Amino acid sequence: QRDIMLDVVQRTSEVCFMPLTVGGGIRTLEDIRELLKAGCDKVSINSAAVKDPDFIREAALRFGSQCIVVNIDPRRVASGEPSKFPEHLRVVPRALPEKESFAKGLSTLDPQPSTCFWDVHINGGRVPTGLDAVAWALEVERLGAGEIVLTSMDADGTKDGFDLEITKAVAEVVEIPVVASGGAGSPQHLCEAVTEGQASAALAASIFHYGEYTIAEAKRYMAEQGVPVRMTST
Repeated sequence: QRDIMLDVVQRTSEVCFMPLTVGGGIRTLEDIRELLKAGCDKVSINSAAVKDPDFIREAALRFGSQCIVVNIDPRRVASGEPSKFPEHLRVVPRALPEKESFAKGLSTLDPQPSTCFWDVHINGGRVPTGLDAVAWALEVERLGAGEIVLTSMDADGTKDGFDLEITKAVAEVVEIPVVASGGAGSPQHLCEAVTEGQASAALAASIFHYGEYTIAEAKRYMAEQGVPVRMTST
């Protein structure tokens, strides 16, 4: 299957003249090397990064931060005052030992603590980790990732719009680009991800795959709303 994927990446890169990111099942530096050699510009990792955070650092040192994307899949699991959260939701020293403040609870992350907690999920969004998504985003940046793709498990597939609260919460605390993902149902949602969610970019799939909108239509709408986009001739 890996050989098949490499062939698909190579053939896609030959006809694709925009940055190509490949993700799924990437677990080793050799996996990354093979994919980059096949023609992709960036690789996206998730589960492997959570299980071994140093994998992010090693990959960034070997190949450069510009091609290491970490996909974070959060799900909203609690609301209320951070001090009222169950202990296993507030404290995350297991995976983030260097960040002493993380072990003191979510209230240390922001002078005005968030009223929600988002649990990072792995294995395609099926397995909760107990990691706070905002804390994990900070650690991902510190370890050398060059970009975050933030896919809300609550919004994904709904086409009701992005989870702007978690998008903004992450975008406000990191300096690397954050790509909002999960929930796009219209060009207006793409605008909201950038303007209200403060994302650097917005990801959409089904609205394009099923022909509801063209990329040109989405870009034109965003430009009309004052969102800077790179327009194409088509």
